[in-house]
Amino acid sequence: MALRFGGLLPAEALREAGVPPHSLRRLCGEGVLHGIRRGVYVAGAQWRAADTGERYRLLVRATVLTAGNSPVLSHHSAAVLHGLPIIGAWPATVHTLMPGSGRGSTARFTTSHNGPTSEVVEDIDGCRVTPLARTLVDVAATSSFLVAVTMVDHALRVEQERVLREQLRRGDVPPMPERPALTKEDLYWELDRVNPRTGRRHVERAIEFASPLAANPGETLSRVRIFQLGFAAPELQVRFPDILGGNAYVDFFWRRVRKIGEFDGFLKYGAGAVLGDRDPSTVVWQEKQREDALRARVKSFDRWGWDLALAPGRFHAFLTERGVPRA
Repeated sequence: MALRFGGLLPAEALREAGVPPHSLRRLCGEGVLHGIRRGVYVAGAQWRAADTGERYRLLVRATVLTAGNSPVLSHHSAAVLHGLPIIGAWPATVHTLMPGSGRGSTARFTTSHNGPTSEVVEDIDGCRVTPLARTLVDVAATSSFLVAVTMVDHALRVEQERVLREQLRRGDVPPMPERPALTKEDLYWELDRVNPRTGRRHVERAIEFASPLAANPGETLSRVRIFQLGFAAPELQVRFPDILGGNAYVDFFWRRVRKIGEFDGFLKYGAGAVLGDRDPSTVVWQEKQREDALRARVKSFDRWGWDLALAPGRFHAFLTERGVPRA
């Protein structure tokens, strides 16, 4: 049943499977089920294992499932279905796009935005969503600079990596220049088409600042903070040849003072896709060898993680003490 609805369990389907309505409250109380919206449930174990992004994704899909019409999801609700990351909290309501020129409205579970509708609507997990470029413009116009850049960085990088993988699959070695399906020019074009009533300058700043060279949201957070705190912009993903027999790419490099900076996120040494079958202790040792080799080539090398980057005051003091130049 869960497979039929992509993990969601509508009350009607549960009833057809032999679960009486009066048992649902008990099952929720026991943690067997978790109610997402009135009449829509998910397995309790699945809910407890889900991170905030997956929980919001489930809320969005449950809202679509119970809607009398077929809404077009927009803004953060489209973003979560496109797989875009966020730094901070996902919203508590589901965002939809309605044709019109008014100011939109907010109800208990939904926020409706009026504006020009997309010429093309994509289908993701059975939901109608605004295309990626439109989604990025809408989010950037209504969100913080950090949230906007995090999503745009990710989208540009993923598309650039997709093109490279496709070229390698075809045997294009070395890869030939090829236009990604999503570029900054596409985002500027979409911005002109949508022409938001407010937030246009926010979108322009986010597009201008964004880069596909930010390898993860932690690196985006770091460079946004470096910019906001008035420090010089570093070069991204600079190559150092002949490091342990190969090339080493560093997150941040201030060439004038020969300084390397790296964001050291929790996931870097955690189990999962990052490590694969490698032992964490082996990875830590290899990273130490890489760092020692890089230190020999520069004047200084510093690392920081989420705790520092998320605390502007502490991060400012850290960068100052470590000699990062001012802009």
